[in-house]
Amino acid sequence: MGKSDIHLVTDNDEIEHQFRAVMRRLAGGVSIITAGRDDNTTGMTVTSLTSLSASPPRLLVSVNRQASPFALIERHGVFGVNILGSDQEELASRFSDGRLKGPQRFDGVPWSAGASGVPLLGNSLATIECRVEEIIERYSHGIIVGSILNFDLSPQLSGLVYWNGQYIEIQQDADDLLWESSIPLAHVR
Repeated sequence: MGKSDIHLVTDNDEIEHQFRAVMRRLAGGVSIITAGRDDNTTGMTVTSLTSLSASPPRLLVSVNRQASPFALIERHGVFGVNILGSDQEELASRFSDGRLKGPQRFDGVPWSAGASGVPLLGNSLATIECRVEEIIERYSHGIIVGSILNFDLSPQLSGLVYWNGQYIEIQQDADDLLWESSIPLAHVR
């Protein structure tokens, strides 16, 4: 690493701008967090979704406390996670469009209410209905721990990733999948 590659964070730097540039280098799966019930629904596109634990099944999502879903998640104690496929870039853009608010984001989008009433988007790679276990408020965001109530998994294998300011498709090659599944367990180390 040359001296020109090193960036020290000081009070004189535009820290937020630089931090965003650094974080753009981290690829993230694209999901839409949905919240609310009936006519009072909203959602937002996120890349901050991550698994916390498989036993018991828990996930984490970071949501800006000023974003409309945050208040509804706090009020109702449930939220939906919709993991997007490669053909849902337009949907990701729609749910991150600041000009559209609440129920407007769902106009013309197939969705149904989960058992808890939370909206779940149709045609997603996976949908997960979560109960809020804990909200940890830090700085501008709430880190939400969700316990899994229900989930649905699509057979589709092409996902959507956000990296360096753009959406990128990831597709599982069917031949690779067959090859991986044909390896005898005794030979896997």
